[in-house]
Amino acid sequence: MNKNIVRLIMALPAIPMALTTINFVINPSKAAEALGMELLTGIGLSTQLGDFGAFFAVAAFLIGAGSLFMKTEYFKIAALLFGSAALFRTIAWALNGADFATSLIISEVVLVVWMLLSAEYVKRVS
Repeated sequence: MNKNIVRLIMALPAIPMALTTINFVINPSKAAEALGMELLTGIGLSTQLGDFGAFFAVAAFLIGAGSLFMKTEYFKIAALLFGSAALFRTIAWALNGADFATSLIISEVVLVVWMLLSAEYVKRVS
């Protein structure tokens, strides 16, 4: 398969991550709603927008830069980020009474696999 097509496939998850980042800046209520949250107020709003904006911005950067510069480390760090989110969602359910976020955990696990496969591809072609 053409190397540039594979790079594009590896980069695809960066698009929704970047769009979510932008939404947290220009339309935070829509961004929060898309993640099943209500928009907080006060310092909670600052934390919500800052932390979630950072999460999605860093994820988009890591995926995009990993694809552009063909760096396995970027993909592995993105996998760690998504895997940590799935782990902490599971902990929230097991220890704190949160609803089990099945679809979100599945999507994060899929992203972990996607990032690890991307890292493996980069390792093989480098």
